[in-house]
Amino acid sequence: MTPITISEGRADSRTRPSARPEAAPSLASPRPRRVNWAVLAMIAPAVLGILVFFGYPLLASVYYSFTRFDLVSPPEWIGLRNYEYLFTKDPMVWTAALNTLWFILILTPVKLVTALLTAGLLARAKRATGLWRTLFYLPALVPPVASVVAFVFLFNPGTGPVNLILKSIGIQGPLWFNDPDWSKPSLLLLGIWVMGDIMIIFLAALLDVPRDQYEASALDGAGAFAQVRYVTLPNITPVLVFALITGVIAALQYFTEAAVASAVASGKATVGQGAGVTLGYPDGSLLTYTQWLYVRGFGQYQLGYASALAVLLFIVAAIFLVLLMRKVKAFSPEGAS
Repeated sequence: MTPITISEGRADSRTRPSARPEAAPSLASPRPRRVNWAVLAMIAPAVLGILVFFGYPLLASVYYSFTRFDLVSPPEWIGLRNYEYLFTKDPMVWTAALNTLWFILILTPVKLVTALLTAGLLARAKRATGLWRTLFYLPALVPPVASVVAFVFLFNPGTGPVNLILKSIGIQGPLWFNDPDWSKPSLLLLGIWVMGDIMIIFLAALLDVPRDQYEASALDGAGAFAQVRYVTLPNITPVLVFALITGVIAALQYFTEAAVASAVASGKATVGQGAGVTLGYPDGSLLTYTQWLYVRGFGQYQLGYASALAVLLFIVAAIFLVLLMRKVKAFSPEGAS
């Protein structure tokens, strides 16, 4: 039997795809990258501002936190002694930290939820929408000091109209800003009253949710709760994250409202002079972490120890932001994939 042979040339033409000739490697040298001086000139002011107003103060605070510094004599290197005193011997730092934690865990969520609910009601309003939006936003335009002073007088336990109204209906009003148990809830009411700045951001986000998504979910039989869960919240998640981050940072730096409330409720007209006596009134219930930093740095001129407090605050804020951003990324479509 004669074996069947196939010539090599025909076999190649049947099995191999038609290959295009490979391009010869370029022997030309890579083009040098051109420096865009216009772009560098435009970003230079921003970079310079970051270095001057953020980088240098941060590095200087870290350095001073390892020194004894009182603004008069040169800084003296003392190693970790400031941090050792902060964590083991400072009698008020943990009180201030717990008060700040209360504002983070209570004031920030309550303020955000109230602002979101108010924005939801205003987004569904059919009549006098401009009037209602203006009324709810106006308190945010009041300066913080003026709003605190007004609130302290409104909630004055002896002559304030709030307790007078409560008394007229047979209820004995509390001491509000003069009672350690009621001082922080009183500031919580103030925070709810001035939530207009966050409310207006939530309202813009809610009005930007596509209407066709609500219509499609309604055709699929989704109720109001399901529409909020699967349509509204996913669309406004970036805005919620922004409000949460800025709210927590503001709570970490909570100073003006608590300081003015302590000063006015204790009968003092000023905050700067004798701040160590009035801040935190009553009984340290309104003493926040930044107030204690202010007292040690500018009341007692312990700039080295105040720098250690500031560095610790920066580290806590940075850790919180990293954890929050990782948590948010896990719920995003990119993180889920």
